[in-house]
Amino acid sequence: MSALRELYQEVIIDHSRQPRNFGVLPDANHSKEGFNPLCGDRVTVHILAENDVISKLQFEGCGCAISMASASLMTETLWGKTRAEVEVIFQHFHQLITAGSAPEELLGKLTVLAGVAEFPVRVKCATLPWHTLKAALAGDTQAVCTE
Repeated sequence: MSALRELYQEVIIDHSRQPRNFGVLPDANHSKEGFNPLCGDRVTVHILAENDVISKLQFEGCGCAISMASASLMTETLWGKTRAEVEVIFQHFHQLITAGSAPEELLGKLTVLAGVAEFPVRVKCATLPWHTLKAALAGDTQAVCTE
């Protein structure tokens, strides 16, 4: 196994075991639940957005290492971003985990999830927190389901 791949696996394991920004956000003005029935991942995203900027972002839930690491890395990446920036980052992130490559300068730490592209069934695990966040920002009333 290459040293880079090992490092990526270590980062994913670290973020899944000790997720950043995990917990309820009492002053959130957007919250949404998401569920992946295929593997049982559940996530709730809590957002405080002010003047179209994400000023606080947290999540809670349980699931596989990919799902939890993706949510943790997402929260670190999107703090301080506008909705428009979130959309651009999501598009590049989706390209990364489906095609295996995307502009690294835009995605930063998210590039550790590039290996998901090798396992198409895991794409839903990695994107669940992101689709849940987008639905929360859009004010969708139904829970997010990957099926």
